Amino acid sequence: MNDEALKKVKDIIIDIESNSRVRRMVDNEERLKGYYEIGRLLVEAQGGASRAKYGDNLIKKWGEKLSLEYGKNYSSTNLKYMRLFYLEFPIGHALRDQFTWTHIKILLPIKEDNKRNYYMNQIILNNLSSRELIQEIKNKSFERLSYADKNNVKLITDTHNNNLTIEDMIKDPIIINVNENISELDEATTHKKIINYVENKFFELGVGFTLAGHEYKIRVNNKTFKIDLLFFNYELNAFVVVEVKNRVFHKEDIRQLQFYTNYVNNNIRKYNHKNTLGLLVVREKDDYVIKYVTNKDLFITTFKLENKSEKQIN
Repeated sequence: MNDEALKKVKDIIIDIESNSRVRRMVDNEERLKGYYEIGRLLVEAQGGASRAKYGDNLIKKWGEKLSLEYGKNYSSTNLKYMRLFYLEFPIGHALRDQFTWTHIKILLPIKEDNKRNYYMNQIILNNLSSRELIQEIKNKSFERLSYADKNNVKLITDTHNNNLTIEDMIKDPIIINVNENISELDEATTHKKIINYVENKFFELGVGFTLAGHEYKIRVNNKTFKIDLLFFNYELNAFVVVEVKNRVFHKEDIRQLQFYTNYVNNNIRKYNHKNTLGLLVVREKDDYVIKYVTNKDLFITTFKLENKSEKQIN
């Protein structure tokens, strides 16, 4: 029985490797399908899923034979990944243009569906490389979502109709890496760094952000005001006003943010755009106060400065 299964595995490998030489455009999908099928054959040869999860000597034996004949892609370590791939992933979830075998291996240790769906969505929406995916996991992007979001993350099936909200995009806190000693940064320098980071790294805010203006000037009653950052988000079909405060949250900040969003709604927004959204970025927030001063279009998040080289966190 096992010899017959091993022969089927070899046939699949030959098909994978020959296709990869002549059909580069579809190589990735064919490879994932092949690895999934190898995983299935491994599980069946081990006596089914209940036994396969514990493993046995079969993978070691097959890995030694297959890696000698076909290379390190078929070592016992990779065979274990293929077995886990079959046990853990619905195949339809894995067959995306953006997913490589390296992506799959990075995702396999993540057992919680919501968490895995979140990172798979990030790959789909942002075309993350495997290195970028590892960094997002290290940065605990999923853990920085709101409580509600973390319990209701659906895998995106249509990038043109993904029903994203701004709450799906904003992290709390936003992690800002700096090279300087954090304790030596003055208030003005810190504020500038936060602004520059948010302006240039839309990914920390989410998907679909386009910068409309930095220190965007508006005039009301012959007075000039400056919005820290004004974005348009094509996924949300809305302008997003971002204000940064290098201090703890004050309730007056909400009035200012509301003033700016009202101005954009009345003077810049087009008829086909949704209501303007406001985002306040502060050093520290008071959830109790926020509960009574925010509305459905205004959001507050915090920032955290990190100096990786010195392992300092502020």
